[in-house]
Amino acid sequence: MDDMAAGASSSSSIFSNYPLLSALVSFAIAQSIKFFTSWYKERRWDLKQLVGSGGMPSSHSATVTALAAAIGFQEGFGDSIFAVSLVLACVVMYDATGVRLHAGRQAEVLNQIVYELPAEHPLAESRPLRELLGHTPPQVIAGALLGISTAAIGRLIVVVSIQAS
Repeated sequence: MDDMAAGASSSSSIFSNYPLLSALVSFAIAQSIKFFTSWYKERRWDLKQLVGSGGMPSSHSATVTALAAAIGFQEGFGDSIFAVSLVLACVVMYDATGVRLHAGRQAEVLNQIVYELPAEHPLAESRPLRELLGHTPPQVIAGALLGISTAAIGRLIVVVSIQAS
C-alpha cells in the first residue's frame, strides 16, 4: 500500500502519466502519417484523415500497443495491469481486422447497390455508408510497431530525464 501511495504522489499530474502520453503521441503520429500520405497521393488536404478510422497505419493499434508497452516498461511485463492492457490491445487489433474490416467491405457493396438503383427509387438519394472502417493485417502490424516504438522512445526520454535530474 505504501508503494501505491508513493507512486500516486510522484506522478500526480496527468502530464507526467507516461503510458497515457505514449498512447496519445502514438495516436497523433499515426493520424498525421495518414494525413500527409493522403496529401501525397491525392495532392489535396483532407482534414478528415486527422480523426477518421481506417488506413495505414492503424491508429487504434498504435494507441493500444503504445499503452500496453508503456505500462509494461513502467510497471513490469509480469504485472497484472500489463496483462489487462495486452488483452485490450489484442481485442482492439482483432476487431480492426475482423468485424470492422468486413463491415467496411459490406458498406462498399451496399453503396454500389444503392448507386445502381433507378433515380425514382426511395433509397436512391440515401447517404452513402462509410466504407473505410477497418484495417488490413499490414495496417494493424504497422500501427502496432509504431506504438511499441513510441513507447520505447518515450521510456528512453523518461529514463534520461530522471538521470539528468
